[in-house]
Amino acid sequence: MENSNRNDGLNRLAGAAESFIKQERWSRRWSNLLKFAVVAYIIVTLVMLTQQITPDDGELGGEKHLAVVKLEGPIMPGTYTSADKLNPLLEKAFKNPNSEAVIIQANSPGGSPVQSAMINDEITRLKAHYNKPVYVVVEDACASGCYYIAVAADKIYANKGSLVGSIGVRMDSFGFTGLMDKIGVENRSMHAGEHKTFLNPFGPVDKEGREFFQKRILDRTHEQFIEAVRKGRGERLQENDNTFTGLVWLGDEAVENGLIDGLGDIGYVKRDIAKQTNLRYYDVEKSFMEQLMGDISTETANRLSLYLTTLR
Repeated sequence: MENSNRNDGLNRLAGAAESFIKQERWSRRWSNLLKFAVVAYIIVTLVMLTQQITPDDGELGGEKHLAVVKLEGPIMPGTYTSADKLNPLLEKAFKNPNSEAVIIQANSPGGSPVQSAMINDEITRLKAHYNKPVYVVVEDACASGCYYIAVAADKIYANKGSLVGSIGVRMDSFGFTGLMDKIGVENRSMHAGEHKTFLNPFGPVDKEGREFFQKRILDRTHEQFIEAVRKGRGERLQENDNTFTGLVWLGDEAVENGLIDGLGDIGYVKRDIAKQTNLRYYDVEKSFMEQLMGDISTETANRLSLYLTTLR
C-alpha cells in the first residue's frame, strides 16, 4: 500500500512537471511570436518611410512637374499649418526650376488671421517673383483663414459639396457669474488697468472694453480680410448682402457668386488646366520618430474607426 501511494505521488509529480514544461514551451513560443511581430512591424514601417523619401528635383535635375503643397487642419502658430512651416515649402516649390505651377491642396476650417495673412502675403510675393501660376484645390472645406490664403491664388477649384467662404472674424467668450452666485463662489482676481479683465469669464461684463475690442480688433481684422478677398478675386467676386457676413456656401454656389473659379479636383487641374500630369508633393520635414509615431497613430485611428463602424 505504501509503495502504491508512493508511485501515485511520483506519477502526479511527473504529470505536474510535464504540464509545467509544456506551459513554459507555449509561453516561450508566444513571446517569440510577439517579438517577431514587433520586429516585422518596425521593418515594414522603415521600408515605407524609406520609400517616401524623394530627392530634391531642383538639385538632381528631375523632371517637369506640378508642385503640390498641402494645407490641412486648423491654421495656428506652432503647427504644421503655420506660416513658419508653410512659407518655406511654398518658396521651395516656386524656386524649383522644374515646377511649372504650384497647387495648394486645401482642407481647413481656418484659424489665425495673422498666420493666414502672412501666408497670403508670401504667395503673392512668390507669384510675382517667379511668375508661376498658383491653383488652390479645395477638398472638404476652405473656410475663414483658409479662404484668406486661397484668394492669393490665380484660380480656386472645389468640389460641388465643398464648404467655401466664412469671410468673418470671431472670438469666443463666456461668463460664469450667474453660476458662481448660485453655488457661492466669489471672484477674487486682481488686476491693474481698468479694462485688463474685459474678457474675464468670472467677472462682470465690461461693456466698454468689449466695445473697444469689437471696433478696434475684430472689425478692423474683418476689414483686412475683406480687402484681401477683393484684391485677390477682383471682378470675379459677385458681392451681395451675405458675402462678408461669415456665411459659407457649397462649391456649386460658390462658383456662381465668384468665390471660386470652377468645380474640379486635383486630377482635373493637372489634366485640363495645367496640362501636366506629374505631381511632386512638398511636405514639412519630420524627424524619424515623428513619422513613425504619425504612422502608428494613423493606423490606430483607422482601425478604431473601422471597428466602431462595424458595431453600428
